[in-house]
Amino acid sequence: MTTTGASVSVMAREQASFVSGLCPAMQSLESVLAEIALTNIPVLLVGESGTGKAVYAQHLHKVSARTEETIVTITCAAMNPALLSAELGMSFNGAAPISGSRNTGTIFFDEISELDAACQRNLLYALPDGDTQTRRGALNGRVVSTTSRNLEEEMRAGRFRGDLYYRINGVCLRLPPLRERKEDVPLLIEFFLTKYAAQFGRPRPTLSPRTLRTMIEHSWPGNIRELENAVKKIVALGDERLAVSELETPPEIEKVEEVTQGGYSLKAAARAASREAERELILKALAHTRWNRKRAAQALQISYKSLLYKLKQIGVADSAGE
Repeated sequence: MTTTGASVSVMAREQASFVSGLCPAMQSLESVLAEIALTNIPVLLVGESGTGKAVYAQHLHKVSARTEETIVTITCAAMNPALLSAELGMSFNGAAPISGSRNTGTIFFDEISELDAACQRNLLYALPDGDTQTRRGALNGRVVSTTSRNLEEEMRAGRFRGDLYYRINGVCLRLPPLRERKEDVPLLIEFFLTKYAAQFGRPRPTLSPRTLRTMIEHSWPGNIRELENAVKKIVALGDERLAVSELETPPEIEKVEEVTQGGYSLKAAARAASREAERELILKALAHTRWNRKRAAQALQISYKSLLYKLKQIGVADSAGE
């Protein structure tokens, strides 16, 4: 499968909101990316299924020095030795590979751990060996690979070649699962609401604080892909309650356990109701300011430090910068 540089640029612009993020892990990843973008060093993207590895590979091509050239995507799960040989421009009898097209900017191996032993051997032979001069017949594009498996464990188990691992792992970038970057959830929701409202020709919904809280607290085992599908349902169905009904039930607001002889304590019930109202107001302010904490604090008429404290109280990370 081949994608032109122009179409990659369009895709990268469309996906820009979830290539970056507020959490420290994503900011660190972006910093490393800026350092290596203009080099040809091989990159290995590691992360759970649905964390956006393929999108990040496209983004890496877009910001590279070869952005105007072609990106070739090889879906490793669909490869057998003959197909991979054809993709790499190799002869079927294992002879030296034909060098990649001169206008190939990036060769993207999607889920490289899915390659069997024969495919791994063929690929190893086709990859540049790190010499200052490119070996005749070696692929001449930048190699970007993704995997949702632990390749070091795969090597120890004999399922992945160590020499291939070290050839593709010039720089390893880990994409954190969505449960570890909860502060990015509102940004992703905003992006997908806008994207699918335009795509479906529907009004752009505004989520209630309760729905927003449910989505922030959900563990998202399917990561960004699961979140995208949930938002797509909201836009398509026009019913946020139905769309989020399949998500985990959020933890109950602190149960009223103070019991008196006459029944439940009204004072405790009032405190619980107050905390719930405060939580919804904070989330509404954050949604309105697109998660800008300083502006949200101003809107709530509290100090920035107080807002950060309250965010900790309601279980929302405060580690992101402004």
